[in-house]
Amino acid sequence: MITITKLNDKQIVINCELIELIEANPDTTITMNTGRKIIARETVEEIIAKSLAYKKEIFKV
Repeated sequence: MITITKLNDKQIVINCELIELIEANPDTTITMNTGRKIIARETVEEIIAKSLAYKKEIFKV
């Protein structure tokens, strides 16, 4: 799970395992595999970094 900030400055936690697509157009739009779209303040690169950090943490031995 990663924390992102919506455009209204509200922080939410999403399951990064369910991210299907991330676009920068110009706001960062996250499309979940359920079809739900979330617009975030973070950049595409920041969301990728958060997702990678999460994966490294859960697979740490």
